Amino acid sequence: MPLKLVIGASGFLGSHVTRQLVERGAAVRVLLRRTSSTAAIDDLDVERLHGDVFDDATLRDAMAGCDEVYYCVVDTRAWLRDPAPLFRTNVEGLRHVLDAAVQADVRRFIFTSTIGTIALSADGGPVTEDEPFNWLDQGGGYIRSRVEAENLVLRYARERGLPAVALCVSNTYGPGDFQPTPHGALLDAAARGKMPVYVKDMSMEVVGIEDAARALILAAEKGRVGERYIISERYISARELYGAAAQAGGVRPPRIGIPLKVMYALGYLGDVAAKLFRRDVLLSTLSVRLMHIMSPMDHGKAERELGWHPEPIHDSIRRAVEFYRAR
Repeated sequence: MPLKLVIGASGFLGSHVTRQLVERGAAVRVLLRRTSSTAAIDDLDVERLHGDVFDDATLRDAMAGCDEVYYCVVDTRAWLRDPAPLFRTNVEGLRHVLDAAVQADVRRFIFTSTIGTIALSADGGPVTEDEPFNWLDQGGGYIRSRVEAENLVLRYARERGLPAVALCVSNTYGPGDFQPTPHGALLDAAARGKMPVYVKDMSMEVVGIEDAARALILAAEKGRVGERYIISERYISARELYGAAAQAGGVRPPRIGIPLKVMYALGYLGDVAAKLFRRDVLLSTLSVRLMHIMSPMDHGKAERELGWHPEPIHDSIRRAVEFYRAR
C-alpha cells in the first residue's frame, strides 16, 4: 500500500490531516522535528521520521514509497521586524521539499497556502482564486513570503512537472488545538468570559479545522494540478465569532466594541516600542491591518471541483470550546 507523507504533522492542520488519513485506513508516515510536541498525534499508529525541511537526505527517505505528500509547514509570525526567518522557512525550506518531491515522482503534492495570497475585492463583493493578487505592498514580510511560496509551488507544477495543488486556507477553529494557535487562544478567552471587548468593523474568513483537513485529502483525490482552491466556510464579524464562543462557553459575550482607529493608535505605539527597544511586538500597525484587510471570498470552486462542503463554523467553534474546557 502506498504511503501518505505528512510534513508538519504536529501542527494544528497537519495533525488533523494525519488523523483523517489514518481513519480512512491509509498507511501514514510523518516527518517531524525532534523538538516538536506530538500531543495531537500520539494516539495514532503512524511511521515517524525526524528531521527538518532543509535535510535533503531525510526528505528523500521520507518520500520513498509515498504517492501523496501533504505539506503543512509554515512560519506564521507576521510581526517580525526582520522577515528573513519567514523567507527561510516559508520559501527556502519549501524549495528543498519541492526538489525532493520532483525526484520522488509523487502522484500528488498538496500545499497548504493561505487566503493571504488571494486578492482584495475592488467593490466589496466576494473574490475568487482567478483574480490577480493586488496588495503585496500592504501585507508585510509574512504575506510576501507566502505569496512567493505559493508562486514557487505553481511554478514547479508548470515547469518541472510536479503534480501540485495549492489550498488557500483561512483561519481555522476546532478541537485539537494543543498549542493553542493565537486565534484559538482568543476564542478560548471569549469562551471563558475573559474577553470583554471586540474590534468593531473587523471581519474575517473562517473554517472548521476538520473541514480544512478534509479539503486537503479531497484535493489529493480530485484537485487539478497547478490550481489553487479557497478553503473557507464564511466571512464572519469579530463580534459574531467571539459571541458564538461565549455562548458555547455559557458566559456573557464581549460587550464593548473598540473602533479600528483605536486599534491603529495602539498599533502605532507598538511600532514605536519595537523601534525603541529593538524587539518584535505582537501589536503593530501591520498586525492590525492584517486583522481586517481580507475581503469576503467565494469557495465555490472547491465545492464544484473537490466536492467539498464545509459545516457551519458555529459547529467547529462549539467543538473547539469543548476541547479547551477539557484541557
